[in-house]
Amino acid sequence: MSTITVLLVDDHLVVRSGLRALLGTQPDIDVVAEAASGEQALELVRELSPGVVVMDLAMGDGMDGIEAIRRIRGLNSGQAILVFTTYDSDADIVRAVDAGAMGYLLKDAAPEEIFAAVRGAVQGRSVMSPPVASRLFQQLRNPEEVLTPREAELLSLLTQGLSNRELGQRLFISEATVKTHLAHIYSKLGVETRAAAIATAIRREGMR
Repeated sequence: MSTITVLLVDDHLVVRSGLRALLGTQPDIDVVAEAASGEQALELVRELSPGVVVMDLAMGDGMDGIEAIRRIRGLNSGQAILVFTTYDSDADIVRAVDAGAMGYLLKDAAPEEIFAAVRGAVQGRSVMSPPVASRLFQQLRNPEEVLTPREAELLSLLTQGLSNRELGQRLFISEATVKTHLAHIYSKLGVETRAAAIATAIRREGMR
């Protein structure tokens, strides 16, 4: 029986301790390290190359779980990443999957569900809590609703005719970040120009 090595990433010690104890009851699962931040997770992935990374989304200060998932994916080191979180909003689910998460579990998942998710992840299977799977399915059926809260806010502000600099000042982000958000918005809405995005925003508002 091959052993599945796991890295736990959560900024709460009590959560990591509880999950370590739970996974430790399984002879084929070995928690090799814990990280309290996204930055620490990246270092440990480079150092230990665990088979599965179990990642929370909220990390307090610093890099959040979504960005950590993207950066781990950017290492091309082959880890399967499972989100383990209390956040079940549509935007969080889509962002995590889009970033490269293999599975998405809520923290009230049953132990058997967690064990199955870890084992399935190393075999390339995507495992999600039933409520998450249902939400994701609805999102895929309604691609116009997959915008993150920040992207939705930016889309709404576009209708005011603000420049990229003004958008950045209003949202307290850089112009480069504004451009990145806009690129994501255009892609998700299937448009290529600011004018088309504004038209879509006005249409969305009119449908509410």
